[in-house]
Amino acid sequence: MISGKFLPLLLALLSMLPLPAVADASRPGTAEGAGEAGEPWAFKLTPSYYATTNQHSATDLNLRTNSGAHALWLGYYRRGTEFEQTRAGYEFTLEAGYATLIPSLQLATHGFAGTAVSLEIGTSVYALLGYGRTNARDYYNLNFDPNDSIVYGIGTSLIPSTRLALYTVKDNRLHTEQAVTHLVARTQWADRQRLTLDLFEKSGREAEEAPKVSGHGVALTYDYRDFFVRMARDHKVNFSSENQSRISLGLRF
Repeated sequence: MISGKFLPLLLALLSMLPLPAVADASRPGTAEGAGEAGEPWAFKLTPSYYATTNQHSATDLNLRTNSGAHALWLGYYRRGTEFEQTRAGYEFTLEAGYATLIPSLQLATHGFAGTAVSLEIGTSVYALLGYGRTNARDYYNLNFDPNDSIVYGIGTSLIPSTRLALYTVKDNRLHTEQAVTHLVARTQWADRQRLTLDLFEKSGREAEEAPKVSGHGVALTYDYRDFFVRMARDHKVNFSSENQSRISLGLRF
């Protein structure tokens, strides 16, 4: 659950009116969703920098492209000389009436493979459901949520130009008790500007025998035309004892 310390910020957020829910690749001022078949491929390039306590800094470069219902991505993560990983993935968006189904597959070096499916049911008020599985090989988790997990939550677009979502991502395989609850709000400020705020709380273990930790964080994304910047502060990142600051810059073309 979202604790009381987030409630004043939530109330202030709602009163701003002129903050859509989970992240998407659309430009501000365009409709979210799969788009039309035969659309030209659109690209999004996102370099990121991660500063973590008691660790070397890390960088990540991710290129995502989509056309209609299809999306592909290729990424490369590096942390000093300690760890590096290249990854690639594919997802397909299937829209049918009041439901949107998105299956995805990701492969990465070090033998990693993972798959996930998410389901949104409803229109102005909708349910969020999801399920993920990996082969538990070495992987630096850039989602910062459990990957072997279930997802459940609710969202709404009843507020003009705004989408809100409250959902939990919870481990259901590795006995870590990991759970992250997100409150995400996205608003269209103007024709080509958008602001997304993600508040999250977490508890769980990095591994089955590790000590249990609790943490919280915030991520803020500002989109202006084809550019965006995202900043985040994450306490107990990936359920470790460390804290992390992240900054990402992006370009759509």
